[in-house]
Amino acid sequence: MIRTLIVDDEPLARRGLELRLAGQPDVEVVAQAGNGREAGFAIAALKPDLMFLDIQMPEMDGFALLRSLPAESLPLTVFVTAYDQYALDAFAACAVDYLLKPVEEARLAQALQTVRERLRAREAGGDRDRLLRLLARVSGKADLTLADALAQEEAEPAAPPRLAIRDGNRTVRLDPDTIRWIDAAGDYLCIHTAEENFVIRATMREMEQRLDPRRFQRIHRSTIVNLACVRELRSHLNGEYFVTLESGQTLKLSRSYKDKVHLLH
Repeated sequence: MIRTLIVDDEPLARRGLELRLAGQPDVEVVAQAGNGREAGFAIAALKPDLMFLDIQMPEMDGFALLRSLPAESLPLTVFVTAYDQYALDAFAACAVDYLLKPVEEARLAQALQTVRERLRAREAGGDRDRLLRLLARVSGKADLTLADALAQEEAEPAAPPRLAIRDGNRTVRLDPDTIRWIDAAGDYLCIHTAEENFVIRATMREMEQRLDPRRFQRIHRSTIVNLACVRELRSHLNGEYFVTLESGQTLKLSRSYKDKVHLLH
């Protein structure tokens, strides 16, 4: 059974979700909480597998709750909220899914299927447990918080985290390794991948801060390139270079960024 906690400051919302989950034979609602503090006590006492979590709550919101929990006790988390502006932050907090109220049956079913897959992976020695065991060995601490775990993970990163980007009316979780290059046009960026291009509203500086500098470098005021995709570097005039990608795309490395040339060899 998937032991489940529902956290929402609205009693009707909690009851409604409980009734809908009652139709899932492998889901058991073990507790409900009306705020982050109650949820923290319930998680410590009951150790649920899954938590449906509202974001906007009095005193302690959903994000504050996650930050306060010991990492090894974190249940899989599905955010349920009436507001879509928190989607990027939710995915950055490693949420399983992000459901908008009123929750559609199809989206709830999709989220639960993802939860089942994550739990199967955990039972087979999933990535979260392996990471926490590694962090405990490295730090000598068995009681890491989420903030501690993230700090340790940044110090010794494994696979790059997925980027949550807003493209039009959809939020996409994008594997950074699939990005070939990014270019800017006014207040917008175009992210080029092998399969699809995504247009988002952001600045180059903001995107630089979200990408691993060991994998991505800015070579022009309007261009960021995936170093793994570079096939050829050719010198041009006045200290400029042409960068050719594996796809055949040619980009310009400007004089202002010529200190990046050694990274492309």
